[in-house]
Amino acid sequence: MRVLIADDHDLLRDTLDLWFRQEKIDVTPARDLPSAMAAVVASDPFDLILLDYGMPGMDGLAGLKVALAEGKGARVALMSGIAPREVAEQALDMGAAGFLPKTLPAKSLVNAVRFMAMGEQYAPIDFMTATPEVTPGNPLAEKLSPRELQVLKGLCEGKANKEIARDLGIQEPTVKLHMKTLYRKIGAHNRTQAAMIAKEAGLF
Repeated sequence: MRVLIADDHDLLRDTLDLWFRQEKIDVTPARDLPSAMAAVVASDPFDLILLDYGMPGMDGLAGLKVALAEGKGARVALMSGIAPREVAEQALDMGAAGFLPKTLPAKSLVNAVRFMAMGEQYAPIDFMTATPEVTPGNPLAEKLSPRELQVLKGLCEGKANKEIARDLGIQEPTVKLHMKTLYRKIGAHNRTQAAMIAKEAGLF
């Protein structure tokens, strides 16, 4: 079995490489969508192309569309540590082989890859049926849109706008716009104050 793994986090990519090689799965690594597609062009067809949703070049689900169209017939799956269920559903509707949360245990991930390479579609039931992380009824949460909550979560994790944009598959100016809007909604004047307000409200 031949799998292309594209992810811009070196440690994760190397770890996946190690897991798969132990299972006799041949792995080709890439760090962004352009290098992944270059590997597709330069190689015999892969059984599966595994793409990180938030890596450079993806532009959200647009990258999945490119890989599906230009993957030489390979099955294409997304993996992500932050993408919401809606993104997973859209990806599956577009014809993705599956969606893998990065929280999956190693054995489950390897089994999922084998399952998808055989022609099946995979997404973990607990992820697809999970309730949102933010508890309904939180007064602060109710003031914000789902995307604003994601941006605020990234802010609370100490991430820069560029990192948040990459994680969410959106442009940095869009993150800045969401920041400005959520500051106004929660009564914050800067990043530090916004994080303090969110934590005091028990949001994250």
